[in-house]
Parts: sequence; structure tokens; C-alpha cells
Amino acid sequence: MRFSKYLLPVMLYKDKTVEGLDNMSILQVENLYKTYGEKVLFDHISFAIAAKQRIGLIGVNGTGKSTLLKVIAGIESADSGEITHSNAIRIEYLPQQPELKEGLSILEQIYFGDAPIMQVMREYELALNELEKDPENEAKLKYLMTIQQKMDQHEAWEANTVAKTVLTKLGITDFQKPVTYLSGGQKKRIAIAKALIQPADILILDEPTNHLDNETIEWLEGFLAQYKGSIVLITHDRYFLNRVTNQIFELDQGQLYTYSGNYEVFLEKKAEREMNAEQAEEKRQNLLRRELAWLRRGAKARTTKQKARIGRVEDLQEQKGPAAKQDVDFAIGSTRLGKKVLELEHISKGYDGKQLIKDFSYLINPGERLGIIGPNGTGKSTLLNIMAGRIKPDEGTVDVGTTVKIGFYTQEQEEMNENLRVVEYIKETAEVVYTVDQQVITAEQMLERFLFSRSAQWTYIRKLSGGERRRLYLLKVLMEEPNVLFLDEPTNDLDTQTLSVLEDYLDQFPGVVLTVSHDRYFLDRVVDHLIAFEKDGQISRFQGSYSEYMEEKKISETMKEKENHSSEKVIYKKDKKKRLSYKEQQEWEQIEDKIADLEERKVQLEQEIAAAGSDLGKVTELYKEQEQVEAKLEETMERWEELSLLIEEIEQN
Repeated sequence: MRFSKYLLPVMLYKDKTVEGLDNMSILQVENLYKTYGEKVLFDHISFAIAAKQRIGLIGVNGTGKSTLLKVIAGIESADSGEITHSNAIRIEYLPQQPELKEGLSILEQIYFGDAPIMQVMREYELALNELEKDPENEAKLKYLMTIQQKMDQHEAWEANTVAKTVLTKLGITDFQKPVTYLSGGQKKRIAIAKALIQPADILILDEPTNHLDNETIEWLEGFLAQYKGSIVLITHDRYFLNRVTNQIFELDQGQLYTYSGNYEVFLEKKAEREMNAEQAEEKRQNLLRRELAWLRRGAKARTTKQKARIGRVEDLQEQKGPAAKQDVDFAIGSTRLGKKVLELEHISKGYDGKQLIKDFSYLINPGERLGIIGPNGTGKSTLLNIMAGRIKPDEGTVDVGTTVKIGFYTQEQEEMNENLRVVEYIKETAEVVYTVDQQVITAEQMLERFLFSRSAQWTYIRKLSGGERRRLYLLKVLMEEPNVLFLDEPTNDLDTQTLSVLEDYLDQFPGVVLTVSHDRYFLDRVVDHLIAFEKDGQISRFQGSYSEYMEEKKISETMKEKENHSSEKVIYKKDKKKRLSYKEQQEWEQIEDKIADLEERKVQLEQEIAAAGSDLGKVTELYKEQEQVEAKLEETMERWEELSLLIEEIEQN
């Protein structure tokens, strides 16, 4: 097998053999180095990706996670380093903000690629679509049969079925619709479908769960569990990360740390690593103090031993200790909140003839932690905006307490003055905030708690990543010291570490928290009440966590299925007849012959299909008839069972 190396800038090409490449690895990265301005993203990091490995890449926003994925995918280069892999390797990359080719239909978009199987599926769908427009056209029919043969040669039928199944599961059913007319969320789903069905040895996913509802995320978890290639992904969804991955890569201050296991194992091993690092730092500091004390005592100079000690002290001074952990360890106060918070009475709201909310009432009490959940497009954010007074309902009233001070974190990115430094932006809102016991916390201290180091606080906003800007905007909302906090999809574009900081903050927050979120982990950590927008348009209430809600919902659905099955039997028993009607009698006398004829035809069709061989046109027609015969046979057997049970009851009476 031949291997290729693409050497990044500032590296001299070396004609290395591949003996050093791990036999289990399909891609290996060595000494990768990349900077962004003055910031070092990758400080000579090395790692390998093995076959069928599931890697979760985590780190604070702005550390270079998305950049690393782009470098692996060959979309960006690094300053230096080497990536080694087989020439035949295929990498499929899903960016956070995918760009689709305007003018293509959905199916054309997802089959857009240079892999032979993608090309033949694209040809097949186009040929099928053309024939549907003109079914009597002999030339189009002949062309379709030719493409069907190519589909058979490339064993593409299963991939074609998988593609349409994936689209359906992602909520896309109109396969011929042009992508131009799709919403941003729909376009993301199309891009996910395209990434999932492209043949790839390494599938790279940057925040695949963003803008997906919980049901779709759970389906995606199951799909990726069966994926044949390797997976490298970034996600803020910690349940997803825990269930999908078997290795964690942590990018931290230019260094890469690897952990075998899922997110749960990573948390344990990271705590152990940090403890060891702290112990090593303490040991280094003690040794440094002893060496300095020895030198300062004035031991005889110019000796070889003393020169060695001076060198050792210099080495110890140059070594970097672990970064100080920045945790929220105080409860920020908020303006006093009275007994009356917010009450909705008989709220209704719709758009373009579609009713989202109908006659909904709800009372929010002090200290409430409320989550609003449901499929996309059902009205969750609309309800949150009505509560906040940003949208007026069509009917009903919203009564807000006089002491309520709302802080609203929205999905949309707030415009920021890019010429401001981070600390200046926060100080525009407040220079200090106060804890519950009236201690003063400065803007600089709050920034540190939210993972902006003292040096990073003097960075211009224009140099921040998208995720860093979202974190900064979140802190600005909190610095307003609200007593009622509205969070609309707060977990989108925030990293796992920032989410942990936010969750710790909310644990100590004395006010009310109302959040729309699809992040199951975040909901379990933060809320204890739920408003659920159901698929049937109903809005239900639930007291408990998200996981408890889902468990109860599954039990309820199972019970409902059993009850429906049971009630069908009861209804039938109540509808007893004393004798068969003339029509039923005639049907009963003929039904067994009908079953025998259908079974015989089924056998004949199986023989004809086997004899047709490579005549795909004839095979297609026979398969279609076989499906019809099998469906009719099943229907007739069910009718035979109904009639036989009816006769049995009549005889018993």
C-alpha cells in the first residue's frame, strides 16, 4: 500500500518510509504547529487516528478545535508538521456552518461527490425523476435500465435506501426541493445527511447536534454507533459525547492530551492529571526555593557545582506550571425579587395561519427552574419571547411582577464593537457586581471565572473566535445582575467547560431561570420543571428532570400501545353478531381458495425472478408484482382470521 504525506509550510520534505506508522493507524499527525496572530494553537502536537475509532475533541472555545479538524481534513494548513496517511483514504468533513450549492435539489446535493457510488446514485435519481415526468418515453426508460445496471455493479441500492432513510429521520421528505428555499436549520440537516452517506474512512463532524431536536440527536447516536469508518467530532452535548466516543482528545493551551474512554472516563482521568500536575508544580516550587536559598547563602563562587546549580535554577524558572483552575466559587447577588414573578393567562399565538400556542396559562414562582422543550418549529422560542415581553400574543395577557429584572441570552449573535478589548466590553455593562453577602467582585474577576485570563482580557474582540464571543456575550447578560434569567438555546456554540461554569453559576443563582434547550445534560443539571411542546400541538407540563420526563413518556407510550391493542379486542367482542351476513357467508366460502391462489402466484413470481437473471427491467416489474401479491395475501389471511373468530363466537352462542 502506498502512503502520501502532505508536508505543511516551513517543513522540509523527507522521503520517509511508512515503517514508523502504527499498523493500527489510518492517519498520523506529527509535530503539528500552528499560530493565530500571537496565539499558539498547536504547539508541536502529535497523535494518530485508528480504524473504527470514535474521537471526541474538546477544549475551551478559541483553543483551535475547529481549526484542527480543518487541518486533518486538508482544508487548512499549519505552520509546520506532517500528516501521513494512505493515498486511498477518504475523509468527509461537516463544518459548523455548511455551504450548499444553490440550484441543486436536496437529492442532488447529498449525492454531490466524486466517489463512483455517489456519481451513479446521482445519475439514477436524475434518470428516475426524468422518467416520472414522461413515463411513456422509451429512450428515458432504456437509459434508466442502463443506470440500474450500474447501480447493481456498484452495489448502490442499499446506500440509496440508507440515504433516503437518513433524510427522512432528519425531517427531510421532499427530496426534489431546491436547497435555495430551505431554512438554515434544514440546510444543516441536509449537510449532515450528505456527510453520513458519503463513503469515508474518517468522518469529521463539527458540532453535528447544533439545531437538532432531542429525538433526532438520539437517532444520530444510534446511527453513528453502526458507522463503519472512524469518527472525529466536536460537540457540546455531553450525553452524545459520552455515548458515541471511545477516546477523548483535549486541546488545552497548545497541548493535546489523549484519554482512552468516553467523556465520563475523561472527567475522571483529567481530574487525576490535574492533581498530578499540581503535585509536580508544588515539588518544582519547593526545589526552586531550596536551590535559590543555597545560592543566596553565598556558597563559594566559580565552582563547577555552583555553575551547575545556577543552570538548574534557570531551568526550573523557565518551566511552566499548570494553569490555575478558574471555577465559580461565589453566588452573585441579584436585585430583590418579590413574590410575584410572571403569569400567563390564556395565551394564543400563531404565524402564517399556523397555530403555535393556544389558550395556554402558566404561573412562574420565585426560585423556579423551568425548561421548555419540544421539536423544532413548534413554538418554544416564541413562548420564551412572549414571557419576556419581546413578542405580543394574539390573545391573552402576560402579567410581570414589578420587581422583575430580566436578563435575556438570545440565539442570535449580538453585535459587538470589535475595536473594544474584552474587559472594556464587559465594563460597559458593569465594573463590579456583588455577591449575596455584598462582597465586591470586579469585572476582571468575573472574566477570569468565565475562562478569560488576565492577559486574554486585553485581546480585541475582533480577534475572538465565534465561541469566545458567545461566552463573552453570556457574561455580559449575567453582569446585568438580573433576577429572572431567560436562556434561549444557551448551549449552542459554547464548549463543555464553559457549560460547566455556567451550570455551576446557575446552581448558586438566587433568581428564576427559564431556558429553551435541546441539550439533555444541561436540562438535567439546571431545571426541575418542564413545559413540553408535543408533536400533536399540545403543550404539557412536567415536574422533574428531562431524563425523568423521557422515561415517563416512554412508559406512557408503551402503556398506550397495550391499551389500544386491548381495546380493539374489547370493541370486537362487544360487536358480536348472531349470524353471518349473506356477503360474509359468500366471502367465507371463497376465501380459502383465494389464499391458495395467492400463495401459488407468489411461488411462480419467485421462480420468474430467478429466471429473469440480469434483465433488470423485467426483474423490477416482477418485484413490484411480488410486493402487491404479498400485501394482498397478508390482508386476506387477516380477513380469514376475523371471519373464523366470528363464526366461532356464533357457534358458541
